[in-house]
Amino acid sequence: MVVIRLSRGGAKARPFFNIVVADKRTRRDGRFIERVGFYNPSATGGEESIRVAQDRVTYWKSVGAQASPTVERLFAQHAKAAAKATAAA
Repeated sequence: MVVIRLSRGGAKARPFFNIVVADKRTRRDGRFIERVGFYNPSATGGEESIRVAQDRVTYWKSVGAQASPTVERLFAQHAKAAAKATAAA
């Protein structure tokens, strides 16, 4: 099965996550098929905390990939923030 999940990077006490499409059987930080975005939980000020290639996520979901619960929550937050930004503009 193909899943969309987080792959951890960064330093100790300063996490950084890539949002990747990977085979479910591979390690969390191991081989992946495609990188579709990133999540930086420690972003401050003007730094971008999340970026998602929505067209690629839509493609992978259309061919059967399933997102992890955490990634689903991040996608919902990103959609909500994007809607708020377009409404303000």
